[in-house]
Amino acid sequence: MWVTSSLETVLIPTAIALGNFDGVHCGHQRVIEPVLALSHATVVTFYPHPQEFFTGQKRTLLTPLEEKVEYLRSLGVEQLVMLPFDELLAALSPEEFVEKILVQRLKAQKISVGQDFHFGRQRMGTATDLQAIAAKYNIAVNIVSLQTCGGERISSSSIREALLAGDLSTANQLLGRNYSLTGKVVVGQKLARTLSFPTANLELPPEKFLPKHGVYGVRVAIAAKSPAQNTILEHPPTPLIGIMNIGTRPTVDGTRITIEVHILNWSGDLYGQTLTASLEKFLRPERKFASLEDLKAQIQADVDLWEGIGNREQGTGNRE
Repeated sequence: MWVTSSLETVLIPTAIALGNFDGVHCGHQRVIEPVLALSHATVVTFYPHPQEFFTGQKRTLLTPLEEKVEYLRSLGVEQLVMLPFDELLAALSPEEFVEKILVQRLKAQKISVGQDFHFGRQRMGTATDLQAIAAKYNIAVNIVSLQTCGGERISSSSIREALLAGDLSTANQLLGRNYSLTGKVVVGQKLARTLSFPTANLELPPEKFLPKHGVYGVRVAIAAKSPAQNTILEHPPTPLIGIMNIGTRPTVDGTRITIEVHILNWSGDLYGQTLTASLEKFLRPERKFASLEDLKAQIQADVDLWEGIGNREQGTGNRE
């Protein structure tokens, strides 16, 4: 997939799905679907997020760039254009945005947006405004109605709220997949090893949105690069059962947020490798224990609980 933030290097003409698409959730996928069968199927988004531009505050993301690229590629998107959101772009009227960006620079042939899409100076333009303006250039605009799942509106905000509440069932249903954390394994304090539960400490992109602090049942994929082919290989090919702790480790007076994964019934050197932990079940909130022995006993209880659940759902026993 071609990824660019320069209008000088865009592959044209384009069929465009337009929006922010943080999470690439079920609702976003419905917006993207209408352009996939057309030449140069393109997702056009904004960087930084307009809200970040106007407030000056960094915004965490459900899908940082590398994740977003992978999800879009898996859908069949051929090109991702990240429009630099600056003062010049923010000042464009709806009419100017259509003419200067969509028509002149992107050579749009078809556009797809969500029903709640707004654009142009002070977000004055609506999806129906876009449809009317684009019609002057003989460009068809597909407006996708707001999507719901189980009576819940599918949105990035509702997914964030569910994740912060530890409600993985709702979050994963709205996403259409399990929420995941991908990071490089780095050296930690090796405290968990002394408790007989060695963990892989993940270094995530700083903008990655973190769910509620606590312990999760996860499935872990280990990615490694093949020097010969320079491609990503999954090793082992079947995701492993693991438990993940997200938090500050209050029992040892920790202050920094860490993400640690213990893989059940598996051992090996993971330093420098990339892990993806797919979050399946919220087991318990993080809490402070009276002693390391109490913490060790709770970790064993967490392992026993998730190993039983995970093996039943996977339909297998020992995963060594």
